[in-house]
Amino acid sequence: MFVAANFLIAVGKILDLILTIYMYVIIARALISWVNPDPYNPIVNFLYRITEPVLYQVRKRLPAMGGLDLSPLIVLLVILFLQKFVVISLLDQGYKMKLGTGGFP
Repeated sequence: MFVAANFLIAVGKILDLILTIYMYVIIARALISWVNPDPYNPIVNFLYRITEPVLYQVRKRLPAMGGLDLSPLIVLLVILFLQKFVVISLLDQGYKMKLGTGGFP
């Protein structure tokens, strides 16, 4: 049972790290959008390639806001929700299984 517990804990920690890194990438993309960046810059190109698929999906579901792009804010809120709900639930379940106070039957 400890293997499953360690697996859940590892998945929770890795997911938390990935979500945190992606949150910083979204913030960097939002900050770069305030200036007129060179689209051929490799860093700008990387930020656009890694964030545009997610931001596009959110943008097409949001109503028109008159040029105001709230998609990064929505994505950040979703990331925070996932960190506070999914990641913490995985870690709690893993630690409960490890201590033997709960877990899967």
